[in-house]
Amino acid sequence: MRYLGLLFLLLFSACSIKEYAQTKTKIIIIKSPQIKFADLGYVRNTNKAIELELFMAGKSIKKITINNLICVDDGCMTKGGFNEDYLVSSYPSDILQHILLGLPIYDAKNIQKNEDGYIQKIKDENVDIKYKVTNKQIFFKDKKNKIIFKIKELN
Repeated sequence: MRYLGLLFLLLFSACSIKEYAQTKTKIIIIKSPQIKFADLGYVRNTNKAIELELFMAGKSIKKITINNLICVDDGCMTKGGFNEDYLVSSYPSDILQHILLGLPIYDAKNIQKNEDGYIQKIKDENVDIKYKVTNKQIFFKDKKNKIIFKIKELN
């Protein structure tokens, strides 16, 4: 019984992040088989955690928290489990947090740096990705799996 309580505490503490070092309001577009969204959102982060809160007409409609696990309205799951349920199972487990923070994906494979960011094009039997990061925008498109993330600075 003592171990059950400890397990319960660990599972629910993984999703409880209290204070974020940065909060940025962004225009966010997400199109995947499971999520369709286009409006304002907050991207909050610390060194160890990220939270994406999506708003529609000024009301919070979805919150995704990334720490050791990814927590959504339905509960917490592994990063690989999230990819399988919401994105594509063949994606690297850290792809969502890398996209939200504008970090290189797939271990910086095929990265081409330019004056205001970089672009990556990754194509194999599972994906056909164009990923572009600039000072003002993050754009991720997987043609093969019909997934788009567009995160723009609010100016």
